[in-house]
Amino acid sequence: MTSATTKGTGQPGRAAMALTVGLFFLWGMANNLNDVLIAHFRQLFRLGDLQSGLVQSAFYLGYFCFAIPAAKLMQRLGYRTAVVIGLVLYGIGALLFWPASLMLDYGFFLAALFVIASGLAFLETAANPMVAALGTPETAERRLNLAQAFNPLGSITGVAVGATFILSDPGTSVAAQAASVRMPYLVIALVVLGWAGLILATRFPAVALRDAEVQEAVPGAFRALLGRRRYLAGVVAQFFYVGAQVGVWSFLIRYAAAALPMLGTRHAAWLLTGSLGLFMAGRFAGSALMTRIPGARLMLAFALIDAALCLLAVAVGGAIGVGALVLSSAFMSIMYPTIFVLALRGLGPLTKPGSSLIVMAIIGGAVLTALMGLLSDWAGTIRAAMLVPAICFLVVAMFAWMHLRDRQEVAA
Repeated sequence: MTSATTKGTGQPGRAAMALTVGLFFLWGMANNLNDVLIAHFRQLFRLGDLQSGLVQSAFYLGYFCFAIPAAKLMQRLGYRTAVVIGLVLYGIGALLFWPASLMLDYGFFLAALFVIASGLAFLETAANPMVAALGTPETAERRLNLAQAFNPLGSITGVAVGATFILSDPGTSVAAQAASVRMPYLVIALVVLGWAGLILATRFPAVALRDAEVQEAVPGAFRALLGRRRYLAGVVAQFFYVGAQVGVWSFLIRYAAAALPMLGTRHAAWLLTGSLGLFMAGRFAGSALMTRIPGARLMLAFALIDAALCLLAVAVGGAIGVGALVLSSAFMSIMYPTIFVLALRGLGPLTKPGSSLIVMAIIGGAVLTALMGLLSDWAGTIRAAMLVPAICFLVVAMFAWMHLRDRQEVAA
């Protein structure tokens, strides 16, 4: 193995990084296709908001169940093996959409989404800490934010594919609505499985292979993590952040269609595409701002702005409420990677098991989205559901403030 390969500065390192960044695109596409599926299944199966919210519950339950197994396998066999297993599971789940559409079974669709999410748990558990490790700790937030900027590219692609090929006009037959998911998910399966083949054929630098010794060096790692106050606060913050992000995006189409009935579901889906465009722009802008402003301080300001925007959507509604929710995506942009890096900072050999628990916190997308659906059904208006993400963003702001306070105490 050449020195370039070992250090990740030569062609193998560049190829490995390009393939790793591609993973952010692929799981972004899967995540935000769910936002379209919620609207699609609500119409196809005549579901309420709570029932349609089970799309996200099934999806993020997969993350929760497989994050720790992914971390343990990653420690034994390395990042690349974990990524390949994740891509294979992703591909299998996408292929299951074909028989699910033939059987016209909502439970089967939820099971397929669970399989996809189990694969994504492997991808996120491996890719996030690897990108954070490819450079100095001081620039980790900026580097991960930059890599994560490719995630909304996948998100935009997913929503565009869903709005174009999956969502149906009113009056479309049930058989046609069910069949509309087959070809998009078949193409996704072929792309994902092909990506796994490319990763198997590519040499990865040493940072992607240095794992087995960590398992031996940190017995009882998960017990040790329970004593890290700031780390646990980061896990809680990630739970609430993901719940807020997933909740806003999952119900944006529903909110827009209710607030602006002339739009219709299909046109409302393009508002989500615009929202994701703002999210992507926010990632690049946030990465640039972090050269001048500490990540925690920037996240504190952004979280407070998002809480205010969600409260505006609750109180006002109409076009102003829709605009507030669309704009909120620009300020969400830096939160996931910044929480990830701040929570893991200073963990040393506990970093890899620590990353798996943060990925498990994605279960917030299942719990809080279902809670939003329940609140909407109870109140009789989707506007009430936006109280949940408003509270979630305040929790994120508290984590950012705690991190800034701790750093000030250390400096003193």
